[in-house]
Amino acid sequence: MMRALDDIIVLDLSRVLAGPWATQTLADLGARVIKVEKPGEGDDTRGWGPPFVTDPETGAPGDAAYYLCANRGKDSVTVNISTPEGQDIIRELAKKADVLVENYKLGGLKKYGLDYESLKEVNPQLVYCSITGFGQTGPYAPRAGYDFMIQAMGGMMSVTGERDDLPGGGPQKAGVAMADIGTGLYAAIAVLGALHQRQRTGRGQHIDMALLDSQVFNMANQALSYLVSGTSPVRLGNGHSAIVPYQAFPTKTGHMVIAVGNDNQFRKLVTVLGNPALADDPRFKTNADRVGNRETLVSLIEEMTRKVSSGELYDLLEGVSVPCGPINTLEDVFQDPQVIARGLRKDLPHATYGTVPGVASPLRLSDSPVSYDKAPPRLGENTDEILQDILGLDGKTLRTLRDKGAI
Repeated sequence: MMRALDDIIVLDLSRVLAGPWATQTLADLGARVIKVEKPGEGDDTRGWGPPFVTDPETGAPGDAAYYLCANRGKDSVTVNISTPEGQDIIRELAKKADVLVENYKLGGLKKYGLDYESLKEVNPQLVYCSITGFGQTGPYAPRAGYDFMIQAMGGMMSVTGERDDLPGGGPQKAGVAMADIGTGLYAAIAVLGALHQRQRTGRGQHIDMALLDSQVFNMANQALSYLVSGTSPVRLGNGHSAIVPYQAFPTKTGHMVIAVGNDNQFRKLVTVLGNPALADDPRFKTNADRVGNRETLVSLIEEMTRKVSSGELYDLLEGVSVPCGPINTLEDVFQDPQVIARGLRKDLPHATYGTVPGVASPLRLSDSPVSYDKAPPRLGENTDEILQDILGLDGKTLRTLRDKGAI
């Protein structure tokens, strides 16, 4: 079946998460993604475990789950770009590629002649995407950037975590590398835009992606709250800065998230909880009133939710269409009937391990759907295939390159 990008070749010189997340998204859409890795070592995340996938026959550990999350649908080619021969291979592949994605430090590829200015000379149509911590310009541009520090610098940790005046209060990072993932998604969007632009102009271009830019942009309503008011938002635990009640509430058996987005939903909530008069209380009639009297209202609702179990509360709120949900572990997630119905777990065929698990892409295209027929590759699994098929190298040349340590 035709896929959206099955005529596109992507040369992937990225590693860890932001770059691989972008290129996996392109692979999901059908692009042929050639992941270039260092011989004998590969992407750092291959070793970022446990857990590791294991050989079903020997029990020997293989690649880490971290690596598996961002590299399906790709081919792995091992090339040593510090050698002249390795640099020549990348240049030749770049001639054939539509897109190149890299996340080396500022200027890291220039010394090898593999920067954008050099490669656009051999392929003016190349879309070249650079992903760094701080971008190609500005005083921080030469600095390395990792997700954790970017969440801190970009404001996310200032609004994530329990309130400072409560036990356990203080800054927290998100439990997933959201700066990396956000940057990877924006990089994929930028690549698609540049490919569309190329159809009109015949020219490629350089895309400058920065983790800090993405994180600041992703502060969304919190960023605009500051820009409009001049006051920095603060940590509210599971509360929402601009909507009340919109947080986790205690029950007899645990906690339940209740997400009341309008006055009608609030009236339904307090009615099923047994205190409908709260909907007409002047302290709580509108969302703005409820935000202004947050602590009083939350305390009142907690008194009511503690009297019922999570299951009972869920049934009550679902019955009147008040948004709510359990706080699931990942075990709960993959046993959830909606997750099962949507097929969000995918088991991908793997030459060594039989199958490896993966998570389905949220991209659902009716005419060019994502396929799940290619697990994350073993290190160097496709080196000979790619260099023979795309560059036309013969067996003798490949042996010579191996002897020189270029592949």
